[in-house]
Amino acid sequence: MTSIAVLGAGITGVTTAYKLMSRGFDVTVFDRQPHAAMETSFANGGQLSASNAEVWNSPSTFLKGLKWMLRKDAPLLVHPAPSWHKLSWMAEFVLAARSYEENTVATTRLAIAAREHLLDMAEREGFGFDLEKRGILHVYEEEKDLAHARKVNTLLEKGGLNRRFVSPEEVSAIEPTIHGTFIGGYFTESDFTGDIHLYTRNLAAAAARKGVTFHYGAEVEDASAGSDAVTVRWKTNGKAESARTARFDSVVVCAGVGSRKLAASFGDRVNIYPVKGYSITVNLTDEESRQAAPFVSILDDHAKVVTSRLGDRLRIAGTAEFAGENRDIRAARIRPLVDWCRQRFPGIATNSVVPWAGLRPMMPNMLPKVGRGRSPRVFYNTGHGHLGWTLGAVTADMIAAEVAGAYRKPAVKGVAPMRPQEAVAMADR
Repeated sequence: MTSIAVLGAGITGVTTAYKLMSRGFDVTVFDRQPHAAMETSFANGGQLSASNAEVWNSPSTFLKGLKWMLRKDAPLLVHPAPSWHKLSWMAEFVLAARSYEENTVATTRLAIAAREHLLDMAEREGFGFDLEKRGILHVYEEEKDLAHARKVNTLLEKGGLNRRFVSPEEVSAIEPTIHGTFIGGYFTESDFTGDIHLYTRNLAAAAARKGVTFHYGAEVEDASAGSDAVTVRWKTNGKAESARTARFDSVVVCAGVGSRKLAASFGDRVNIYPVKGYSITVNLTDEESRQAAPFVSILDDHAKVVTSRLGDRLRIAGTAEFAGENRDIRAARIRPLVDWCRQRFPGIATNSVVPWAGLRPMMPNMLPKVGRGRSPRVFYNTGHGHLGWTLGAVTADMIAAEVAGAYRKPAVKGVAPMRPQEAVAMADR
């Protein structure tokens, strides 16, 4: 049986492993954490949002970034300290603005295609993940933000998304718990929310039951691709005496922000930058808070804040911070999320709040890296940025199809795979 190593056990790694296993491969997953989904897939915003598919490479984003540079509580914060990686990534990010429209449409297409895969795997394995199919509501208090949303909506529609404008009265009717002086909104009924950590852990358990091998606490120290095999060297729990080596027919790199270093070991350049995002999980410990919390997912476009109802918890996430591979949880970034909760949902008690920060693996053009590397034995499914939860299920199917094609494995029933580049090409039609 053809053996495949998957490096990383976040949402993309676990969905990739499951899709490869479903196609008849012998799959082994490596992750440095003691469990699946312990890094960027631990506590994100929870939205599965084709409606948030707009890429960030637009002149308006560049101007906002400059304006916010000296504000510690800004939704987007770029630390001025230079590094060659940051400067080179930023240069490519700015150049990718030329493809802003087509990349937004392509991302929308991928997000819509991902839904079926994600829900199918959960249904097939019989597990829940605090799924709420109540749509996503974008709200606006300023005309300039709403005007931009109208322009974005034309691109989302071109990608196949049905997102409708709603009046201030309809905003209140769709989610009566939210407070604000809104001039309108956009509602995407087909979007939904769920707990990424719970989903990934459950899918990993299902994959393990079906024969996928998981090595947790396994820090990959070195990996190389030869003409006949891929060699992976790792140590367990940081112990030098535990170092081990294994050979595989191929490897799929799904290692989030660690993918850049691993790619270099295979002779590839995958220019991922770690963009930090923050969240808080508000425990709804009393009935008044549970009644005051929204079930419909919210995206406040001006504050760049999103919400997801996860059972008796409310996840609130936002901000983007360019500060290198730094996982510190800064109070100045958490405070605006708590304040936003108190402003928008004043009936929620915020006496039990869990803060978190994670590093989004972001490519300069904001499209994931899905496909072969320089070696025919090396593949990538990484660089999803802030949309790993939204896109991961379809890119897992895409890369599994590509690996299967390389080994002439028969296709399995499902949505026809589509590469990001093909989605871009479709956007131009």
